[in-house]
Amino acid sequence: MFRHGIQLVLVAAAVVSCAGAQTMFKPARLTVTIDASKTGEPITKYIYGQFIEHKGDQINKGLWAEMLDDRKFFYPVTSRDDQQSTPQQPRIRWRPVGPDESVVMDRERPYVGDHTPLIKLEGATPRGIQQAGLALRRVKAYMGRIVLAGEPRGAVAVSLIWGPDPDDRQTIQIKSLRRDYEKYPLQFTAGANTQNGRLEITGTGEGSFHVGAVSLMPADNIHGFRPDTTGLLKQLKSGIYRFPGGNFVSNHDWHNAIGDPDRRPPTWDKAWKAVQPNDVGIDEFMILCELLGVEPYITVNAGLGDARSAAELVEYANGSLETPMGKLRAANGHPAPYNITWWGIGNEIYASWQFGNMPLRQYVNKHNMFGQVMRRVDPTIKLLASGASPDEMAVTRNSFRFTSRILAEYGSDADWTGGLFAKCMDYIDVMTEHLYPINGQRFDILQGKSIDVQESLVEWARRPANRVRCKVEHYEEYRKRIPALRGKRVPINIDEWSYSGARPTLKLALSYAWMFHEMFRHTGIITMANHTFANRCIHYNATDAVFNTTGLLFKLYRDHFGTIPVEVTGNSPQPTPKYPVGADQPRVNAGSPTYPLDVAAALSADRKSLTVAIVNPTEAAQDFTVTIKGFEVSGGGRLWRITGSDANAANALGQKPQVEVVEIPFSELPKTVPPVSISLYELERQ
Repeated sequence: MFRHGIQLVLVAAAVVSCAGAQTMFKPARLTVTIDASKTGEPITKYIYGQFIEHKGDQINKGLWAEMLDDRKFFYPVTSRDDQQSTPQQPRIRWRPVGPDESVVMDRERPYVGDHTPLIKLEGATPRGIQQAGLALRRVKAYMGRIVLAGEPRGAVAVSLIWGPDPDDRQTIQIKSLRRDYEKYPLQFTAGANTQNGRLEITGTGEGSFHVGAVSLMPADNIHGFRPDTTGLLKQLKSGIYRFPGGNFVSNHDWHNAIGDPDRRPPTWDKAWKAVQPNDVGIDEFMILCELLGVEPYITVNAGLGDARSAAELVEYANGSLETPMGKLRAANGHPAPYNITWWGIGNEIYASWQFGNMPLRQYVNKHNMFGQVMRRVDPTIKLLASGASPDEMAVTRNSFRFTSRILAEYGSDADWTGGLFAKCMDYIDVMTEHLYPINGQRFDILQGKSIDVQESLVEWARRPANRVRCKVEHYEEYRKRIPALRGKRVPINIDEWSYSGARPTLKLALSYAWMFHEMFRHTGIITMANHTFANRCIHYNATDAVFNTTGLLFKLYRDHFGTIPVEVTGNSPQPTPKYPVGADQPRVNAGSPTYPLDVAAALSADRKSLTVAIVNPTEAAQDFTVTIKGFEVSGGGRLWRITGSDANAANALGQKPQVEVVEIPFSELPKTVPPVSISLYELERQ
């Protein structure tokens, strides 16, 4: 961390004494000094990490190519509308072909889960089930499978339908039904474009038949994943992906999501109140990581889960073929160990909303129990603890829940991160923190709650970076208070972060760039981060996907920003805090001393180029003068810039982009940056 940050802490502490205090120095002309001889610790690829969990359909439909809802029949098949969709999972239902009584949910002989539809045949009149709402594209191929059991006197027809006419379909006839369940392949080519295609499974003849499970995907899927959404996410080179949660993980049993996908039981996700088919488990996630070129980071269930299950998961992932779980992994088609390094223990167990939440004095024992048995299986793994420093405990009101105080005090029952540091250091390699500033709100210490706030664009954009700064200030205090931290380096992973309620606009990109810069300024403390969620970098529907402004930002910095941060100083400090210090307000406002701009700079790994990133979070062009020390510039260079017509500019599917990254050569560093823009300059060493 660069020394000017520490000096600013002292200045701010002296100035801020009451609500409403805010001062700023206005120079005649803004000057920026970049000293490439003063470097920080390298920016790791993990800073650009992503987080993904089974919230709604962001995995099951956003990344996974499955087109059918409830393909293993968690719900009964009926024409009634008494089973409504939830906000987290809009659901397209299976409905009977024929009267409701022709479909019975058989609990005596289910293929998977609690029940399986049994269709009673009625001679030449088709009886069966259907699902509508499928997005089909003309001449596009689709593939799948169906699991059937029935009497030899019956025959089944599976039809993909794209229109109202009798010829607007392709049908596969299955005449050799057997009493035992058997899988049959499906292959179709759509004859027209439609947003309301239909899969119909009907039988004729005598007796009955069961539909155990059915799957339909575009034939161009890559090991079950969508090529369009995963192709975009691969371009972000995110470094690391966190999975499977999040709130989801605290009520998830990983055993339900391995083995034959058609035999994995559909389960009810209590966290997000939705059905999970368990089609994407750890084996599929490892395939996804390979497709995206990222490292896996697995969080184990320390909510309703137990240490034995966590240890079994480590053995399943990393164990040799001589271990019980290693044998099981091989039987599931993956003989080589995955050798996963990063393992998180639990998710937000401090929080009232988390399944399995408990007081800190109990949880430190649980964390140690998990860490001990997981390390016993594989001593090489890196363990991440689920922390919450005082800012998080305040803004979520969990401090009040444990101590009846709005602000968490160091060393108290509400100091979750401090307690883990004090009691669990043997089983912590990285401390995790979460931050979710809320669009249009700040946390009011006096009222003890989040309140609406009207603020300038620059202050709105600063809010996530301020939460990063809070983490840094708390960590610096922990180093003073906890001797073990002075003997063992335990960096921070901000393993969940986003601006809650903010749309992916140019305005949001400005804010996220500022947050990146704040992390770059403190690489000695922050070595990893996981954006919530990976899907929020793209806009997508059932058939198409494009980058939104968040995706453009991640791609810009990952492709072009350097890896060795260098010192940035200036003659215009960020304003002192307007609100009392505590909760979401750090002692020192985030940002470089180049107000109203935020500037970060870094050398490439080979130190042959220097990149300078300038965020202008104002609606006016800003003039400045740049001085570069410790780096002889060869001449001009290249500029990449994100900008748009205004702060609310955004991209959308099927429309001309309002926000783009433009590349412009330059002969010398410009002295002006346009309003609401992110400019990244690359200069070569002489």
